[in-house]
Amino acid sequence: MFGGGSIQLARVFGVRIGVDYSWFIVLFLIIWNLSGYYEDVAPESSAFALAVVSALLFFLSILLHELGHAWVALRNGIPIEGIDLWMFGGVAKLGRDAGSPGVEFRIAIAGPLVTLLIAAVCFGLSAAVSSGSDALQSAQFDEDVTGATTAVLGYLASVNVLLLVFNLIPAFPLDGGRIARAIAWKLTGDRNRATRFAARLGRAGGYLMVAAGVALYAFTGDLVGGIWLAFIGWFLAGAARSAEAQADFAGRIEHLRVADVMDAEPVAIPDDWTLADAEQQFFLRYGWPWFPVIDANGRLVGVVSREAVESVPASERATRRVGSVMARDDGSSGLRVRLDEPLESLLSQEGLARLGAIMAVDGEGVLRGIVTLDAVRRALQSAVPA
Repeated sequence: MFGGGSIQLARVFGVRIGVDYSWFIVLFLIIWNLSGYYEDVAPESSAFALAVVSALLFFLSILLHELGHAWVALRNGIPIEGIDLWMFGGVAKLGRDAGSPGVEFRIAIAGPLVTLLIAAVCFGLSAAVSSGSDALQSAQFDEDVTGATTAVLGYLASVNVLLLVFNLIPAFPLDGGRIARAIAWKLTGDRNRATRFAARLGRAGGYLMVAAGVALYAFTGDLVGGIWLAFIGWFLAGAARSAEAQADFAGRIEHLRVADVMDAEPVAIPDDWTLADAEQQFFLRYGWPWFPVIDANGRLVGVVSREAVESVPASERATRRVGSVMARDDGSSGLRVRLDEPLESLLSQEGLARLGAIMAVDGEGVLRGIVTLDAVRRALQSAVPA
């Protein structure tokens, strides 16, 4: 759901921005709903255009919210695998979990702060281009609003306030639930225990939303609103259950570190070797599709593949160096992990999934081992109770 089958739109700060197919359904519904509202505040010929602009600006608000999370995460050294817009809004997928409750709190609060700023700016602009009473009426979806600009700004202000309130509900995995987890983590010093606490809040919040959806239909007859609220609650409860199960599993492997599962005798190619020597001594000898590359001090500097070597004409391989064709590792490429990192941190490593292995380095960047996907699987299987 989050990134696998989405359509890429752009890259911002190097972060992939995509939309899930479900996003188009919600976009249509929002445009359809707003078209009726704008017919009462603008000429019928422009109502549809205003609805389209408002819907796109609403999703831009969500994107800015997620970019707030992503920007703070990147500033704290956490890679972002992408941001996707989908039927429930948006999600920024972090390459790994925060390393401290303080970082977790800052990442979680960044999105709501961006949303609050957007709501304030939109209301301020609405008040600036109209009377104060018109600005308040537009924020309340009053059909007596005069002026298309006021109506659009009022809609954006109100919908971002609703988004802010919803996201601050202390139900994991909403931002409010992540804030609650950060606080519990700070108080207990145990991330897994804090996650379980926040996930239970999320399950309770999800079930309450399902009940609220049923009550909305029963007492007001709003079938669409009731179903939508119940569906969101059901999704949150399911996501919280998954988070709780993941926390329970993480608790069983929290004593394991990368050094416990790695092969401590890695085979690596020096970056100053010729391609001909690398081909003869490594690729033909071992038959592996790629090897880590190290410098003269043993530090990991990249990865070289058989395809990269074979892409160079045979007549040039005796003079070309491995370092000239390798995929360079700058420390954020997902190819390395620290020896003292918990085994759990490997589960979200892109390099492990892409290459089938990841390089383990010490604090100086010296290659000390290789962790294969099979080794991780064996460690995880041993942690599952019989």
